[in-house]
Amino acid sequence: MKKLVFLIGFIFINLSLFSQEDAWVYLTDKQNVASSIANPITILSQKAINRKNLHNIAIDERDVPVNENYITQLKNAPGITVMAKSKWFNAVHVRGNETNINNLKLNLTFVNRIDFANKNLNSPKPSLQKKQDKLQNQLTNFNYGNALNQIEMFKGDKLHLADYTGTGMTVAVLDAGFPNVNTMLGFKRLRDAGNLLGSYDFVNRDTDVYTNTSSNHGTLVLSNMAGYIENQFVGTAPDASYYLFITENAPNENPVEESYWVEAAERADSLGVDVINTSLGYTTYDNPLYSYSVSDMNGNTAFITKGANIAFEKGMLLVNSAGNSGNTSWQTLGAPADAQGVLTIGAVNASGNYAYFSSRGNAFQPTHKPDVVAQGQSAFVITQNDAIATASGTSFSSPILAGGVVCLWQAMPTKTNAEIMQLVRESASQYLNPDYLLGYGIPNLEAALNSVLTTGVNSDSNQSVLVFPNPANENIFIKLPNLEDTGSLQIFDVSGKMLGVYLVSYQNNQVPIETLSNGVYIIKVIYQEKPIFFKIVKH
Repeated sequence: MKKLVFLIGFIFINLSLFSQEDAWVYLTDKQNVASSIANPITILSQKAINRKNLHNIAIDERDVPVNENYITQLKNAPGITVMAKSKWFNAVHVRGNETNINNLKLNLTFVNRIDFANKNLNSPKPSLQKKQDKLQNQLTNFNYGNALNQIEMFKGDKLHLADYTGTGMTVAVLDAGFPNVNTMLGFKRLRDAGNLLGSYDFVNRDTDVYTNTSSNHGTLVLSNMAGYIENQFVGTAPDASYYLFITENAPNENPVEESYWVEAAERADSLGVDVINTSLGYTTYDNPLYSYSVSDMNGNTAFITKGANIAFEKGMLLVNSAGNSGNTSWQTLGAPADAQGVLTIGAVNASGNYAYFSSRGNAFQPTHKPDVVAQGQSAFVITQNDAIATASGTSFSSPILAGGVVCLWQAMPTKTNAEIMQLVRESASQYLNPDYLLGYGIPNLEAALNSVLTTGVNSDSNQSVLVFPNPANENIFIKLPNLEDTGSLQIFDVSGKMLGVYLVSYQNNQVPIETLSNGVYIIKVIYQEKPIFFKIVKH
């Protein structure tokens, strides 16, 4: 939403000296870097450390907080307001007039460089340096009510049937406001399960995201993932855990919102969040001097886009709406949807056809955009008044699919964020012939799941081992690559208890499971002295 500001009776005396500007102040160093990295629990939660270790994500200098002494000195500088901070960039977002901001570089030795949002105020830059600086053990059968079509479209309901409903996964929703989420019937199941983990308003600097807000946008978005009204509506990841962060100042458009977003992403990383959904995008601002051009949507220009790419490097999976500019002169997607490290979601209608408003990709992006699509035209949501209604926009196709991706990653926890993103793309309806409207098309998450759970590859021999069918009823079968091959097969329940051990060969390839209860089981095959893991569903 753009705010038109009328300047009446103002005497224009050197506007460049007196108007308020936004800028990022990049700092020279941090405190206690080596000791913090050596003792990561001092800067990250244990869940964050575990997630990074699981996916071989290095804990590095970017995880160390910004020097608070430097921030205090910036706050005390004449005419300067500190708006946000970023540990990943070791930068602080400030507001003040041009002279006072430039004086920071002159007066404070720890200021490395200053980057104004108004690009006309920046001196020519050298090339960018590439610094590498509950739980149920049974099948889940929901009555989705109005929300059925939007989850069936990408076979997310099949993941729920296999008991992948988001349990154990953590999601951060970065949005504009979440009124009544703490009291609504539509989120009672979420609250009762203890899955509403926390909240923070980065705009107003408090924890109230439920009443201190001018927008209901986040409530609608969250309902697509976590909402639940029995026999009427089920979100796509109803058993995941959620953090709710406000980063968008709805009445205004200013680049400080990009900085708030980066702060929130950093907070999410520190908390061990797995997936971030963002139904926001940035292109132009109230001050046109801050605005981006279409060619800036190139995956590495916008501050928020660069932040998103770092978040991806940190091991989180970022899902972002493409935008709603498809039928405007702008047409292309915004930031951070242009980032290579973001899974960008466009919109289709209930029949799976392109939604006229969905922002399009173009040749400026470093990877094909949008990545995939989901229903965003006349999608069902739960409003802040507990009413089930329809709403249109990629704001809703993004969380609808994000919840499905959360469930897919739950099923394959050892996969990296990049591997999950690629599985989603490869499962989509036009993977071999992508375009700028639908990207790779509508995913099939059931196919993505089965492609991994029924096939394992020994990394040394690069030969496939198959376990099938999946789901199974009375027997499962194992197929080893060669006639002379032998191995062993072990069955575990989801708690890790071993239920059986079988010797298998090319001929002796049948294992009975009819005595097992319905649910999810882990199959461990020892082949050529290497373990290969599968998950199967017993019906």
